[in-house]
Amino acid sequence: MNFTFSDINIAIVIPYYNASKQIPRVISKVPNYIKAIIIVDDKSKEELPKSQIENNNNHNIELIYLENEENLGVGGATKNGFNYALHANFDIVIKVDADDQMDLKYLPDLLNPLLENKSQVTKGNRFKDLKALKVMPFSRKFGNLGLSFLTKVATGYWHNFDPTNGFLAIKTSLLKEIDFSKIHNRYYFETSMLAEFYFQETKIIDVSMPAIYGDEQSNMNVFKMLFIFSKNLSKTFIKRIIKRYFLYDFNIGSVYLLLGLPLFLFGIIFGIKTWIYHSANNTFTPTGTIMIITLSLILGFQLLLQAIQIDISNAPKNK
Repeated sequence: MNFTFSDINIAIVIPYYNASKQIPRVISKVPNYIKAIIIVDDKSKEELPKSQIENNNNHNIELIYLENEENLGVGGATKNGFNYALHANFDIVIKVDADDQMDLKYLPDLLNPLLENKSQVTKGNRFKDLKALKVMPFSRKFGNLGLSFLTKVATGYWHNFDPTNGFLAIKTSLLKEIDFSKIHNRYYFETSMLAEFYFQETKIIDVSMPAIYGDEQSNMNVFKMLFIFSKNLSKTFIKRIIKRYFLYDFNIGSVYLLLGLPLFLFGIIFGIKTWIYHSANNTFTPTGTIMIITLSLILGFQLLLQAIQIDISNAPKNK
């Protein structure tokens, strides 16, 4: 059966914080097949300009205003919007930022794979478009590329890029299976959600699209986020590996990890201790010791490389 966008109950969730100049423009670009716009005021310092929003609502789409009693962060505000959409029985929710950095003309590209049952989640990818890369500020480009790679490793979504992109569409049938308490409230929101999707074997499709950079003031320092994310990404990676290869399953990848990691760490630690000892005593390191260290490093690295290849092949893929 063929569906049109108007046949589906689709809601847009907009977490709002200090974007009073931009959000009316966002509302004016929402197409008429969207049934409702859920705006979540995350205890913003700038008052939500409701009159401008309503004036810019060209298609008389239902406007729903939610207010957080305290500032929860972009993730906390979005989760509250998602919860409302779930209880209101919407079929699909789209998360759009209030700062007008997301081009809503790409909404059909996000929605089509969901309607065609090719995917349960679609999200924007700013790195498939060379023109988009050229206009992206260098600091954001460098920081986002670094975060994207680390997020691939941590979440297991090796085939998806730009995972920190917050422009996404999700089937509510999937959201019902997700424990929201495990999803972070602030900037780690998108990454922690990917980590939860991984264990649902959720198929995610990237949609190429540029970001828009205008008069908005970003609340995120990308370089700062690299350091802040490092701790969370490490936790996400360790939890994923333990669950995937030792709790939920045990396979050849598990064996490679069990053998490769100790060997590689032994080679590094024993090598450093040996170098310190012989440097302090001004003596030569025995050939046998050097061979043990070298073999441990090479064999350990090869086994870990095999484990990585298996992990990549196990990543949720779209058929």
